[in-house]
Amino acid sequence: MGVIVLGLMLLSLTIWLGLLCFWGQFWRVDQQLEVTETQLESLPMVCAVVPARNEAQLLPTTLRSLLLQDYPGSFNVFLVDDRSTDRTANFAEGVAHAVGKPQQLHIISGVSLPPGWSGKLWAVEQGINSASKFAPDYFLLTDADIAHDPGNLRRLVAKAVQEDLDLVSVMVRLRCESFWEKLLIPAFVFFFQKLYPFRWVNNPNNPTAAAAGGSILIAREALERIGGIQVIRQALIDDCALAQAVKKSRGDKENTPFPMPNAPCPIPSQGRIWLGLSTLTRSLRPYDSLATIWDMVARTAYTQLNYSPLLLLGTLVGMPLIYLVPPVCVILGAVWGNWAIALTGLLGWLLMSLAYYPTIRFYKCSPWLAFSLPAIAFLYTLMTLDSALRHWQGRGGAWKGRVYRK
Repeated sequence: MGVIVLGLMLLSLTIWLGLLCFWGQFWRVDQQLEVTETQLESLPMVCAVVPARNEAQLLPTTLRSLLLQDYPGSFNVFLVDDRSTDRTANFAEGVAHAVGKPQQLHIISGVSLPPGWSGKLWAVEQGINSASKFAPDYFLLTDADIAHDPGNLRRLVAKAVQEDLDLVSVMVRLRCESFWEKLLIPAFVFFFQKLYPFRWVNNPNNPTAAAAGGSILIAREALERIGGIQVIRQALIDDCALAQAVKKSRGDKENTPFPMPNAPCPIPSQGRIWLGLSTLTRSLRPYDSLATIWDMVARTAYTQLNYSPLLLLGTLVGMPLIYLVPPVCVILGAVWGNWAIALTGLLGWLLMSLAYYPTIRFYKCSPWLAFSLPAIAFLYTLMTLDSALRHWQGRGGAWKGRVYRK
């Protein structure tokens, strides 16, 4: 028995050494938007598209922050009222008048959801269609629960122009105030970075692609090149699907027609995207209970596995092997008096805690939470299993009163 346990521990330890040394340095938090130089020689036109469904409570803060961006170029906001029942449109108009920017806000009343579309993407499609009349150089796709730092748009545009990028996205700072948020939200970011190492995403020669839907700046030319939002119209993980479509759309830059003659900004090269973290722009969406975080993860976890029972089985086996085996070995080794098992388990536990610590520090949580990653991973494994069960029961993808099935 001891030999089997030691073998599992050595396998777990080998996996962690491989992840830390060869998996895109996913554990680092050095890809941050706020380090971007914001000097701009040209000022591209930008139109923001904000899908909003029953967001009246948050708009006085979030929409205000968007309208008060310090970007010196032409900037308009298109808010799509996705058939709200809480007077979202009225609150939006009030915010625009309160900050003296009524001419910058354009409110679109969303029409009924057609077959084959997710609700959010249909709202985004309507917003882009309306904003396209302005022929903007870039679209800013952002959620109604995002409080933007005043310089967020300026930095996004500078990043896109200076580095010749098609798409720039930031994973905004998620709310981390309640006990459950402090326990589980940093881990959500950590697991996302492990799934999509940001350095790989930002490498044009690596096929890994991802984005964070709360704040995406995309060149109009790039969006047209991939066929518009309709190419991902059924995607539940729409941000990553959009990034994958853009990054796959490689081609000959010189031979690709650009639909904006005399454009004030450089022509973006094809397939170049960037994803990083933001320390200043943040999400106001509260996840102050285990149930709310559980539902957030379970909504799309099985989708992330491409609805594959085989990948689900691999997850249910792999997560315990990677995260639970080390602390279990520490306990069993101590009980059995087998210090080889105990010390090997402790080494694995320390490695995963060191990997998690930068994310814990980024979210200003207690350093001791880094050692709780095994318990957190166990909860996320249960959420993933529940996501599959919901899908099989026809309850998968539920969000704001809608249920989306594969």
